[in-house]
Amino acid sequence: MSSPVLISICIPAYKRVEYLQRLLQSIEVQTLRDFEVIVTDDSPDSSVQELCREFAARFPLHYFRNEKAMGTPENWNEAIRRARGTWIKIMHDDDWFEGPDALEQYAQATRKHPSCSFFFAAYQNVEQETGKIEKMFCSKWGLFLLRQSPLNLFKANYVGNPSCTLVKRDIDLFYDAELKWVVDFEYYIRCFQKLQQFQYIDTILISVGINKEQVTKYTFRVASVEIPESYHMIDKMGYGILRNILVYDYYWRLHRNLNMRSEADVQQYYHQPIRPLLKQMIRFQQKMPVALLKIGPVSKLLMGLNYFISLFRRTG
Repeated sequence: MSSPVLISICIPAYKRVEYLQRLLQSIEVQTLRDFEVIVTDDSPDSSVQELCREFAARFPLHYFRNEKAMGTPENWNEAIRRARGTWIKIMHDDDWFEGPDALEQYAQATRKHPSCSFFFAAYQNVEQETGKIEKMFCSKWGLFLLRQSPLNLFKANYVGNPSCTLVKRDIDLFYDAELKWVVDFEYYIRCFQKLQQFQYIDTILISVGINKEQVTKYTFRVASVEIPESYHMIDKMGYGILRNILVYDYYWRLHRNLNMRSEADVQQYYHQPIRPLLKQMIRFQQKMPVALLKIGPVSKLLMGLNYFISLFRRTG
């Protein structure tokens, strides 16, 4: 593993060999051959190892069995730590390259923009059960918002999941092991803040498998996950992020969607003092009928009103 390679394809694996096989098959046919594959395995059995042994005869594949399961996202970080390539290409084991030239198109983008260290591409969501395909492109508006501020990722994850990205290894950033639900876009915010630039590839290069086993499926609208993670981001990034109206709107929707009607509701899941602006947000929503908050345009109007009230309050 001492010889440098262009791209390290990092695969954090856990059991699902039928998905992993599909991914490895999509790697095998790539026209770009200057790569290595790193598989870090959290599985309790040898099924992933046996599959990797088969593919290691076809292309450079390095398998590592974790002595103790690391979980999401630390297993992602372990794969990154094992990588030796100039570029890191995280691939979740249930995602795959859409065509044989996908890796080459990422490489071409790095040559076209040699000063850039973060790339992401369009992708398509593929429902495993039905085969339904949803094509996902970043709009001009989304790109504009990203260029205005990385914090605008609180509005929506315009990048996609980590499989859509190509990141230079020497940026030396890792995913926050405290997070699961917001782990990807929190990482992107730190990347964009450090690098000050990114490039978007407006071609679908990745297929994202959508299935019931995904972390995002079983953490969606789960207060015990979303509340502590979202409050952790404020603790980590600084209270001032609430001055961005799109960040403020994220926390407005968080409390509304999870029915956090009081400070006591929040503190079931977050055990530190609640910041003043978040307290007044909770109290403001508490005065509003739940049915009213469920009307999208009305809720947005109330959020805007509450946000402008907050501008005249001291942060603390």
